[in-house]
Amino acid sequence: MKESPVLIALDGPVSSGKSSLADAAAKQLGILHLDTGAMYRAVGLAALRLEIDPADEQAVINMLNAGQAQVEVRFNQGKQQTLLNGQAVGHAIRSQEAGSAASSVSRYAQVRRNLVLIQQQLSKHQSMIVDGRDIGTVVLPHAKVKIFICASPEVRAQRRYQQLKSQGSEVSYESVLRELEHRDFQDTQRNHDPLRQAEDAVVLDTSKLNFKQSVDAIVRIANEAYEKTR
Repeated sequence: MKESPVLIALDGPVSSGKSSLADAAAKQLGILHLDTGAMYRAVGLAALRLEIDPADEQAVINMLNAGQAQVEVRFNQGKQQTLLNGQAVGHAIRSQEAGSAASSVSRYAQVRRNLVLIQQQLSKHQSMIVDGRDIGTVVLPHAKVKIFICASPEVRAQRRYQQLKSQGSEVSYESVLRELEHRDFQDTQRNHDPLRQAEDAVVLDTSKLNFKQSVDAIVRIANEAYEKTR
């Protein structure tokens, strides 16, 4: 009898390090990593490229209906490749502007429906750790392992600030913190699938943990959860 895929739902607020941590944990566990945030960033990027205001829901919906924001995910040698209208956009979606646009378009029910269906299909037959903001509550509500990553806004802003500076961006810590707090508000207060901790999720506060300690904690939680089901 074929074993069910190993599915780990990893949720948390913006700049909590979900994607980097999930990527490293997936490598240790020998499974794939699906970064759902990249998919929303791709839709946001499509709006920006078409000079559509991401805050204009109807314009974004019209864009989707016109087939101008077709998002695909492929895995090449275990690494996720996010495509927008057939073009790889891995680097372009990592800008601050794409992140802000993603926070806007992710509020819309049709955007979420379209991408959640893709996410659920991708995780149907292969083991993976899936990170985002509604994985344990909407995308994979039956996942055996659910982890909610958190850290204080100040710690998250400092980490994001250092990341942007290392990429050559001219930003201030204060502006990064303001943007982060704004996105936290949008993500937790949106009408459709807001960011919230699943009732059966394990909370992992990484405020005082370094990267390796955080990855090790995720791997330990996952292994312990699956050990209990054997």
